[in-house]
Amino acid sequence: QVQLQESGGGSVQAGGSLRLSCTASEYQYTMAWFRQVPGKEREGVAVFYTGGRTYYADSVKGRFTLSSAAERNLVVILEMHSLKPEDTAMYYCAAAPGWEDFSRARSFRYWGQGTQVTVSA
Repeated sequence: QVQLQESGGGSVQAGGSLRLSCTASEYQYTMAWFRQVPGKEREGVAVFYTGGRTYYADSVKGRFTLSSAAERNLVVILEMHSLKPEDTAMYYCAAAPGWEDFSRARSFRYWGQGTQVTVSA
């Protein structure tokens, strides 16, 4: 069973920055971050594919950056800048052994426990 360990998150004022880290116990082709607020579906934020391709939700383009910080995608970092109150959510790291569309949360096999991000106005 692949383990995903998240770190980072916390509380920040609007306009601030946070950094989320996800460490995987085994190589996965696709690494992604999702977020969820109570009463809403989990939504894809950003995805990193082996080889370096990254894609972002329209709501975070230009503000968030996802990158690999270790060989074989074992550590991925989500840098979040110019944070807005609407970015407040529980953020989850997710992984899949093959290519997966990050608009489909159910396609991801492995999930972390989640880390809370709160942005105050």
